[in-house]
Amino acid sequence: MNTYMPEGLLLSSAQNREFLFGRQGIERAMAQGAILESTALLCDSQMNLHVDLHGIVGIIPKDEVMYCRDGEKIKDIAVITRVGKPVCFKVMNIYERGGKKYATLSRRQAQIECMRNYISDLIPGDIVDARITHLESFGAFVDIGCGIISLLSVDCISVSRISHPSDRLYVGMNIKAVIKSIDEDTGRIFVSMRELLGTWEENAAMFSPGQTVAGIIRSVEEYGVFVELTPNLAGLAELREDMVNSDAAKHLYSGKMAAVYIKSIIPERMKIKLVLIDSYKGETQNTRLKYFTDTDRILHIDRWRYSPGKCNRVIETVFE
Repeated sequence: MNTYMPEGLLLSSAQNREFLFGRQGIERAMAQGAILESTALLCDSQMNLHVDLHGIVGIIPKDEVMYCRDGEKIKDIAVITRVGKPVCFKVMNIYERGGKKYATLSRRQAQIECMRNYISDLIPGDIVDARITHLESFGAFVDIGCGIISLLSVDCISVSRISHPSDRLYVGMNIKAVIKSIDEDTGRIFVSMRELLGTWEENAAMFSPGQTVAGIIRSVEEYGVFVELTPNLAGLAELREDMVNSDAAKHLYSGKMAAVYIKSIIPERMKIKLVLIDSYKGETQNTRLKYFTDTDRILHIDRWRYSPGKCNRVIETVFE
């Protein structure tokens, strides 16, 4: 019955709203073992989370806030940082005290069920829903179901190199990801995203020589400027003749927007030659990712080759 999705995606579902409507709904959810979602309103002095259940005070005790492996303890910061965010839970008990109605909830039990019925069946190459929960310089932490976290390293976000995950992603963003690997000893799961953002040829097919298009400067080198046209496609741009040794050239930097002229597209060398026409400040965060894989129909991939077949340089991912 339960659907195991990243936290926040069940909030507005019809089933979730129905269960949260009064004591009868909460009792039915408890009887059926349903996983519900609501927003954590506060953390009390005992490190318990309080959740509004529309007239019933829901309490998630500290040791029920999340699943921990044997020997691990729940850190206070892990509880406090849930405040104001959606949390999933199962209803464990309903009672009255001092004229008020209360329910004991467990996020840990929801996570255990998710791991047993969903996470444990995942294998490398499976395509999953994910939600960005936290960004670090080395990558993004993503929720792949009921608050269970995986790591999306910065080099797996896209083929085009970025300096920080925030160049491409933001906290709360819903994405599709591929299970990259699973550490059998620790149970840690690592995911990737670039395999869903198209091959070199699929991205290059959106452009033609002679066009002038917008891009993002990703790196400035002595021999040219690397400009990203899409998350999985970048080219080396030479400066326009009158820009060489000019003040404009001195103000080029990573993250700046650019207008580039496409000189040529060379599949056998996996190259796009560009000329930098202009650069300017602008919004560089790409929040509209284009998935070239039909993730509604395709739920697993075994292999992905980025480089064109006629190119001697092979860039590919084999999931195993």
